[in-house]
Amino acid sequence: MSHPSASPSSSPAAFDTDVLIVGAGPAGLTLATALAARGVKLMLIDRQAEGANTSRAAVVHARTLEALEPLQVAGRLVERGVQAQRFTIRDRDRVLVPIGFDHLPTRYPYTLMVSQAVTESVLLERLRELGGQVLRPCVVTEVRQDETGATATLDDGRRLRARYVVGADGMHSTVREHAGIGFTGGSYGESFLLADVRLTGGVPRDEVILYFSPAGMVVVAPLPGGAHRIVATVADAPEQPGIGYVQALLDARGPAGERAVVHDVLWGSRFRVHHRLADAYRAGRILLAGDAAHVHSPAGGQGMNVGILDAIALADALGEALAGNEAALDAYGTERRPVARQVIALADRLTRMATARPGLRAARNLLLRTLSRLPMVRHELAWRLSGLVYR
Repeated sequence: MSHPSASPSSSPAAFDTDVLIVGAGPAGLTLATALAARGVKLMLIDRQAEGANTSRAAVVHARTLEALEPLQVAGRLVERGVQAQRFTIRDRDRVLVPIGFDHLPTRYPYTLMVSQAVTESVLLERLRELGGQVLRPCVVTEVRQDETGATATLDDGRRLRARYVVGADGMHSTVREHAGIGFTGGSYGESFLLADVRLTGGVPRDEVILYFSPAGMVVVAPLPGGAHRIVATVADAPEQPGIGYVQALLDARGPAGERAVVHDVLWGSRFRVHHRLADAYRAGRILLAGDAAHVHSPAGGQGMNVGILDAIALADALGEALAGNEAALDAYGTERRPVARQVIALADRLTRMATARPGLRAARNLLLRTLSRLPMVRHELAWRLSGLVYR
């Protein structure tokens, strides 16, 4: 369905595009693809010369796959990912909370493990099929708006005029800053380590495991090609974790009965984690999506999923706004911001529980095991982690 690209009040020539999207990560690419599918005139720009080929996010949940289905992206991702049927929280070998996804009322009753680089390449492939592209490297230095549109100035002096500008440019969003939107929250004391490794031993291939330990948490999750993703909280992670470092982490926090043995580190990185939420998702002609609007702990693997769902909702809202219903843009923020707040709260609870002081460990374990015996608790967690709760 296409929408008129010019409102009666202004000449089409005054605009370079209807929607300018800044940032070609998962949220920006999803928004561009969804708008292109509607026939909306758009420009997508990114500061990097090529897509960042690091792995970062690795989880696509059921609700996200459902939302990507109309864009013909879900099936391509499923073909390239690993289906994890269960999510468990453990203290070493003891299962505290087992969560299965097989009972969920969806065509995707699992957690799909696939690297962010693959997710981005699949979205980009679909965008190109629809006639779109990413203009790069384009660095935005300023965004100004007036009653009819917004103008982005690039570092080479070029100016791009659009009816709407969307900041999908990450946690340090230039667009958000120039819109004057606050980003409220804080950061965790620990750093997080990310590594993709080859390992053998006591780790299943069809399960995502969150290990709690006095030393901190570690997530071990299967990836395509026989690899595993490791995410861990550490006081001060090395910039390039080696085999010995990752092995020591798993020995201290992972399975004890049958050791997980690391043979190769394919890729590794460290980052600090913030828990922040934009004070608003809209300021006039400027809108936010993805990490520009919300960031949080990777516990629960929700970040990229929330950003993609932001983009799907924003594409609908922008389509309506371009057809004359400006109020749809406020409804977008009203709908999506509370979701981000809930996701931040869940990730924060998991992170704080995982890093409970040794003296509280026994009480925490008892509480979790008692609660997890209640089917309604396990169902609620599956519903929440899968994103189906936000349908």
